[in-house]
Amino acid sequence: MFGGGGARTYDRALTVFSPEGRLFQVEYALEAVRRGTLAVAVKSNEGVCLAAQIKAPSRLMDADSIDKIFQVDDHIGVAISGLHADSRALINYARVQAQSFRLTYDEPVRLNMLVKTIADINQQYTQFGGIRPWGCALFFIAIDAAGSQIYTTSPSGIYRSFKAYALGSGEATAREYLQNNYKPDLAFDEIIKLALNALKESIDEEASKENVRIAYIKAADKKFHMCDKVEVEKYLSGISPK
Repeated sequence: MFGGGGARTYDRALTVFSPEGRLFQVEYALEAVRRGTLAVAVKSNEGVCLAAQIKAPSRLMDADSIDKIFQVDDHIGVAISGLHADSRALINYARVQAQSFRLTYDEPVRLNMLVKTIADINQQYTQFGGIRPWGCALFFIAIDAAGSQIYTTSPSGIYRSFKAYALGSGEATAREYLQNNYKPDLAFDEIIKLALNALKESIDEEASKENVRIAYIKAADKKFHMCDKVEVEKYLSGISPK
């Protein structure tokens, strides 16, 4: 993908296809997503949770200032992978759309509708000259009228729904762990343990309250909740050692 020769001439403009039918700048954006820090989501009938890794690029940086998981609406949360600046702009857009839906219809937005709106924006940035694709993917969780939800968006404009999924650096290992251990009838505490174990198996450092973030939504109240460090430490102490 990054080789020399004739292939280089096809990545100078977003709207130019290679002879193989590839858009190289979109593939570069997907690579930016794959190099982001890992996030894992798991859902069941009792709730849905997100676990994400935080990695400070310098020992001088305050890790608490790095955001990986955000609240979009009362019942929707999102983790990011890829370029943080691009992610922040898309999340702000998602928040506006969610509030606009509430004001118009007096009810919370369904996640699949919101995700489709974000995916439409992503797709538009793959077909015009003078712009570049969004270098990020968004990893949504929610509980709405359709039940527990996990959705991802891609810089290419694709969006997908999952029962359990991982996104970012180490995603292949985490997805394999989820595939081998996921069950649809997991209790709430079990989905958090599964997400943390998948994260722990896939990152290159010891999981701790300093480098792990957890958020969840319970089916009982359908409210997004971000865990503080005390809660993170409690959940980490209950998972199996690596």
